[in-house]
Amino acid sequence: MPDLSRHMMALSPLVPSWCINLLLAACAALALWGLARRVRGSVWRLLAGLGVALWLYNPQRITETWHPLPETALVVVDQSASMNERNRGEMARNAAASVQAAMNRVPGLVPRIVTVREAQHGGTRLFAALQQAAADIPPSRLAGAVLITDGEDHDVPAAVPDTLNPDDGHGHRTRLPLHVLLTGRGEETDRHLRVLQAPPFAIVGKDVTIRVQIDDQGAPAQPGSATQLTLTQGNGATFTRPVKIGEPQDITLPVTHPGEMLIGLSAPELPGEVSTRNNHDVIRINGVRDRLRVLLVSGTPNQGERVWRRLLKADPSVDLVHFTILRPPDRDDGTPLSDLALIAFPVNELFQQKVGQFDLIILDGFENRGILPEAYLRNIVNHIREGGGLLLIGGPEFLTPGSLQDTPLADILPAHVTTADGMAIQRFKPDLTETGMRHPVTSGLPGTPEHAGSKPGWGPWYRSLRSDSARGEVLMTGPDHQPLLVLDHADKGRVAFLMSDQAWLWSHGEGGGGPQSELLRRISHWLMKEPELEENQLEASIAAGQMTITRRSVTTGPAPVVHVTAPDGTSQQVTLDPAGNTGLARARLPATQDGIWTVRDDAGHEAFAAPRAEDPLEFADLRATASVLGPMAAATGGGVHWLGADAQAPSLPEMAMADGSHASSASCFAFPARNAHSVSGQQASAVLPAWAMGLFVLLMVFMAWWRESRP
Repeated sequence: MPDLSRHMMALSPLVPSWCINLLLAACAALALWGLARRVRGSVWRLLAGLGVALWLYNPQRITETWHPLPETALVVVDQSASMNERNRGEMARNAAASVQAAMNRVPGLVPRIVTVREAQHGGTRLFAALQQAAADIPPSRLAGAVLITDGEDHDVPAAVPDTLNPDDGHGHRTRLPLHVLLTGRGEETDRHLRVLQAPPFAIVGKDVTIRVQIDDQGAPAQPGSATQLTLTQGNGATFTRPVKIGEPQDITLPVTHPGEMLIGLSAPELPGEVSTRNNHDVIRINGVRDRLRVLLVSGTPNQGERVWRRLLKADPSVDLVHFTILRPPDRDDGTPLSDLALIAFPVNELFQQKVGQFDLIILDGFENRGILPEAYLRNIVNHIREGGGLLLIGGPEFLTPGSLQDTPLADILPAHVTTADGMAIQRFKPDLTETGMRHPVTSGLPGTPEHAGSKPGWGPWYRSLRSDSARGEVLMTGPDHQPLLVLDHADKGRVAFLMSDQAWLWSHGEGGGGPQSELLRRISHWLMKEPELEENQLEASIAAGQMTITRRSVTTGPAPVVHVTAPDGTSQQVTLDPAGNTGLARARLPATQDGIWTVRDDAGHEAFAAPRAEDPLEFADLRATASVLGPMAAATGGGVHWLGADAQAPSLPEMAMADGSHASSASCFAFPARNAHSVSGQQASAVLPAWAMGLFVLLMVFMAWWRESRP
């Protein structure tokens, strides 16, 4: 651009201004005194003094040379996740290239492209990007901004931001235009399914209530209109519910099993809507058991009793009922009952009336000796077979006649203690079997070796029971590879037999200690059928568009094969890769479809997974609309223009420079000429030459003398 110049007047006093002001005051006072006394020549003397003062002020003519500076127009290109719908992203990029080329042809206007990517769970934030980009542009050189977007922005300020309403430094503000280019041909419609309320946890066996709402955005309101909401549970069960458009509605669902329960929600397509992406959602509800009831019956007081109480009392979800047998019925030494127990052992109430209410029964060092009649023991057996859990901690009491293995409990005991030499009393360190290395109850315990054949780094125990037969799964062994921890299934229930009463030594740090609390916690939770401790389980999860499938098995064999079914019904077979001797096998595959994925293996295990919403705010409204940004564009004097349907050749308005009062339109985006410049040179010249002012003063003095000399 050619340089410009301007002229202005300025004073450059030859002496301090107060001296000149004092001279003016003296001249004025002398003139007033002379006029009052009618002294001749007073006016001429005043003019002479004024001439001297004017010369001392030294007025000058300043000539400045300006170099015009170009103005910057910000072009903010929306490339957030919602721009992936249809061809919006491509249209926005092509429009940005065309806008840049058009601005480059406008003298004095320079474009700056700013691309806005997806914000993490914060929606589209165009104004934050605009403010950040404008921070390093001098306010006098910012011409305005152009937003190329679908119109969905989530940080629109309530008033025009200071970036578009800068202060010129003199208390005046200049409104800069915000222009909007919208990807589409006009206003669109979209149906949005919203989950207003869904509890993250629910009690198994009870109903849970979720609240949903379906909104038809951009469509004309039709009071009383309704549609059908389809609900799909992870097990494939599907049912529908009528839902009124625009009104919240409660839906009740049963919680059938512990662990994560996936519920898919789907609303039918609205005719003409832009996308069905937000017509679907998946709710995750974790089924938890109600407070678990545990019955702990201890034999004579022992060290392990305290460990069990501390472990079970620390779990807020457990209701513990604990009894210690201080004296069997056939033993009478004359000690008053009040000195032996707070209450009598309620045998009938516990094992006849309420045995079915306990999720887990623990018999720790329990020596029967006629305390429980066979009918009550059969009640325990029946309760276990119907789904309960039983844990036995065995010690010397199993060596006496009439022990628990000589009662109806023998039908479900996973091991039988030998009658001859049934107790090994020697120092030994518990070891894991191959099955124990793979079983979730013992796999990965602190101190567990990483490689097969290595010994765990646990402390020693000093006695254990010997068995002559065992069934179920032997996870730990003691002396001479005798079973030490055996787990078994009894119809619907489960039984665990720990064939030593010295696990408490680990909690005392004997020989370095061991994972006693964690082991007992896992055993009790396995007995209560916690999903994450199932010995044969199938899991699936989806993150960042990738599905991870994990299968655990306590048996060895060829690489397992699973069948994966996508939400659209397509199916594929996937072979899992074993992860060493851990019992785990994994595979990963792409999973980009929204909805519930189903994974099944040949053993009948199932797992369900669904991708989590990337950004709920971003996909809440997928319309291309001017309703969000249009008011802000109007408030700044900007224009709104639709790019049309052709992504390769979008329709663009004219780009032009105009004065600050010019209002843009849909066909012309104007930017104010703000006259930004830098001073390249300055030249000063005296307005009143010294010789001219001297002549003027002498003339005034002569006139004063001439006037005084006349009669």
